[in-house]
Amino acid sequence: MKLDEKELITAPNLLFKCIAVLGLTIIGFFLHQLLHLESATVALAGAFLLLLLTGEKLMEEALAKVEWTTIFFFVGLFVLVSGLIETGVIAKLAEQAIELTGGDLFASSMLILWLSAIASAFLDNIPFVATMIPMIQEMGNMGVNNLEPLWWSLALGACLGGNGSLIGASANLIVAGMSGKEGYPISFLQDGL
Repeated sequence: MKLDEKELITAPNLLFKCIAVLGLTIIGFFLHQLLHLESATVALAGAFLLLLLTGEKLMEEALAKVEWTTIFFFVGLFVLVSGLIETGVIAKLAEQAIELTGGDLFASSMLILWLSAIASAFLDNIPFVATMIPMIQEMGNMGVNNLEPLWWSLALGACLGGNGSLIGASANLIVAGMSGKEGYPISFLQDGL
């Protein structure tokens, strides 16, 4: 209780700029459909505006702290996912999944659960889920009536599987990048503590 929070604020002008831009960004999220903008565009516009308002010195410091390795990792994964969708690999996977399970809802749910759990341990779970969403939608187009258990299987499998390895979840990658910058690199096959 002895802590005086006002002493911790070393740049009150910057704080007010950040609060104002945050408020505008949140309003933009609420209005993005009316403005015909994607939510990512609103987020990037808010980040860009804040960088402009903070000045050149603070902008250089902010850009130096960005986890560029992690960002380019995700860029590559999302490009790969889009390529799989465009080439029809996802539709083919959905077709094979239905053939394998015979369209049975329980068998399809178990297939997706275990496939997503195992794959999410070695692929980042966010891009993997982004890859699987069109596959489940395609399964719905091919005659699977109740997709809700498939969605839950995907969510559960990807969430638990993401804890299986260093590259299984975004948080793991970010922590590994930050740890490496501090001089404590974490490898995929870490020896013990």
